[in-house]
This record gives sequence, C-alpha cells and structure tokens, in this order.
Amino acid sequence: MSVAGLVIFDCDGVLVDSMGIDMRELTHAIESVGGTMTAEQVDAAFHGVALADIQRGVEAHLGRPVPDGWMERFLADRAAAFERELTPIDGARESLTGVRAAGWDACIASGGALEKMELTLRVTGLRDAVPGDRIFSAYSVARPKPAPDLFLHAAAACGFEPDACVVVEDSVPGVTAGRAAGMRTLGYSGGNHAVADRLAALGAEPLTHLRELPARLAG
Repeated sequence: MSVAGLVIFDCDGVLVDSMGIDMRELTHAIESVGGTMTAEQVDAAFHGVALADIQRGVEAHLGRPVPDGWMERFLADRAAAFERELTPIDGARESLTGVRAAGWDACIASGGALEKMELTLRVTGLRDAVPGDRIFSAYSVARPKPAPDLFLHAAAACGFEPDACVVVEDSVPGVTAGRAAGMRTLGYSGGNHAVADRLAALGAEPLTHLRELPARLAG
C-alpha cells in the first residue's frame, strides 16, 4: 500500500503536556534573578521559542546578562519537574497509531534537544510509539522555528516533499514554520479558544483534540 504522506508532530504541547511545567519553571528561573515577568507574559514571550532566544529575551528583560549557570539550573529544575509531573497529551498515542492505520507515515520534529525528547517521551510512555530515525531536533538545522528548516529537514529525511506533509503544532513559531515550509498546518489547541484563535490567525486549521486527527487527514 502506498503511503499517503507524512504527519509531522511537534512534541511539547502536542504529544506531551509539558508547556505548563516548562513555562512555570522558566517563570521561577526568571524570578530567581530579579525578573518581574508574570506567568502569562512568560508564556506569550517564550512558548515554542529556542533556548538561545529565551536567554536573549530574559537578558533584554533584565537589562543585563543572566548569571553563569542560570540556563543549566533552569534545565535541571525543569527536567526534575518533568520526571515528577509530566503526562501525555490526551489521545497522543491513539493519534500516532491512528495516522499510520490511515496510511500515513509519522515523525516528531521539535525545537527541543534530542535528550529532552528522550526524557519526555520516556516519562510519558510514548518513546516506543515512534522509531528513533523519525525523531528530529531543531539543533540539527541552521535555524529553529519560526524558520521552516526543521520541518523541511524532517520531510527530506523521511523521503517526502513538503506538499505531502501535514504539521501538527501548538505554538506561534511552530505554525509559522509549518506555513513557511509550504505544508498543511493544523493548530492544536486542546480546546483553548484563545490558542485556537491565535493559531488560526496565522493560517492554521483548527484541531481541538488529537483523536480527531486521523479522520481530518482525509479532508
């Protein structure tokens, strides 16, 4: 049977319910060095943003460099919180298996490092749902999201042209990258209307629940 195309899943916020933990720990890390950003401001500024850009943004907020070791402490605290609290997004495994049953290939392409994905997929019990050669990190390309490099790299590595790919994203940088790559892009909101509206304004098709995805691929 021929493969219909490739579904490219973001990881954080799409397959694993990590963004609340991530943004909470980042808010605490910013507070620890005298920052005054609220949780809402941190989420608006840094959801889906690469670590290097996060550090630059925090330093702009502070008006000075962060102390040595600041990023490393944040990453360690975040990893510990993931180990304690992280769960999969509702319907993640069913969606991964469902798209394959519908005749599609699937991969993961995240702005996070491979080590982070190994941790979050292991903790949530999803590591066996995707082969290792179908997991891609923005650290392997020249430019992170919102540039299209990561999605174009994932498509090429899996043997698909961009117009045969469907991206599933939950962030502004991710949706922007998917659209820039020339790929059909679904904006996963988990029922959050503000998120759905924000992603739809960028051209993403709304996706409320992951279990809807296999059926939506025929649309």
